[in-house]
Amino acid sequence: MSVADFCERLGVTDKTLAKLETGNGGVRLETLAMALMVLGELHRLGEMLDPAKDDTGLVLDQARLPKRIVNRRKSSSGGSANTLARSDEIDDEGSAF
Repeated sequence: MSVADFCERLGVTDKTLAKLETGNGGVRLETLAMALMVLGELHRLGEMLDPAKDDTGLVLDQARLPKRIVNRRKSSSGGSANTLARSDEIDDEGSAF
């Protein structure tokens, strides 16, 4: 398919198509959707918009999570050595702190 045909099917100019191809943020989402539809790849739009498949966004979200607080306890042998508290210990009284 020629560039002129493709632009006609999308309803955009060749300049807009060039912006779409280079990833310019000023191109409308509907232009991208139309291009995917013309190419028979419309299902990819849903994949692009799925937050679970956004690796960069997931990494950024992970970095924003609060860090766990690690408590130090004296060892049960009565010595002065400290050990890290396990965050997955079972609390018989049902409290998580």
